Amino acid sequence: QVQLVESGGGLVQAGDSLRLSCAASGRAFSSRTMAWFRQAPGKEREFVAAIRGSGRNTDYADSVKGRFTISRDNAKNTVYLQMNSLKPEDTAVYYCAGDYLGTPQIMRAARNYEYWGQGTQVTVSS
Repeated sequence: QVQLVESGGGLVQAGDSLRLSCAASGRAFSSRTMAWFRQAPGKEREFVAAIRGSGRNTDYADSVKGRFTISRDNAKNTVYLQMNSLKPEDTAVYYCAGDYLGTPQIMRAARNYEYWGQGTQVTVSS
């Protein structure tokens, strides 16, 4: 069993930065692709970014590319999302997710992720 706990959300102004953290407990953290998803009110959950277990491969949604950076520290069982130049449209609940062991590549669909955190609210005012 894996538990994921997000932190770092909050209320910021457009142009500001935030860093989200996701602390994982349980086995095989370094073997899992970890991802961030977000869900705005009235919208479907959408992929934001993901990072392979080794940290060498990453993937980003076009909407955040160049502004957000995903990273991980396997020694601390933690994955991060550095969010810069935030926009009001980034407002959402952000979820951390861990994929199924053995998944051969980064997947963007939520159904490929086995474990989920409870979410952390990010609100960006204009």
